[in-house]
Amino acid sequence: MNDVVFRNMELSYIDDVYLIEKLSFASPWQRESFYCELTTNKCALYRVAVKDGIVIAYGGMWIMLDEAHITNIAVHPEYRGIGVGNMLIEDMINCCRERGVHSITLEVRQSNIPAINLYKKYNFKEVAVRKKYYTDNNEDAIIMWKYDI
Repeated sequence: MNDVVFRNMELSYIDDVYLIEKLSFASPWQRESFYCELTTNKCALYRVAVKDGIVIAYGGMWIMLDEAHITNIAVHPEYRGIGVGNMLIEDMINCCRERGVHSITLEVRQSNIPAINLYKKYNFKEVAVRKKYYTDNNEDAIIMWKYDI
């Protein structure tokens, strides 16, 4: 997969990212949410994975001082299972290192075993549970942290 390029998300990528978002989540963010993240949130950093000119994955995070909070990560269904998620996590961790971030947190649905296993592969640790965090079905969220990056 050395033909995948990672870059900062630009406004021109919003439609592609929004499509991936809708294909990936039961309660997707609205298109306007991504627009606001890029135009008004000074803490936001969004990355896209581009292959042959097409956005195939994206990840977003908020960087606050020396911590980052991953807000969302998704891979287009046609590109899952071939390592794009791994590459995206590595890219996001490297972006954090470059910015002096020391720890990263995220929430993940307790039923999303593939995502949990991906995060564990990169030494994210389960540290707590947010009960009934997801409003679409009241599913709990597992809070994970990666320290000393």
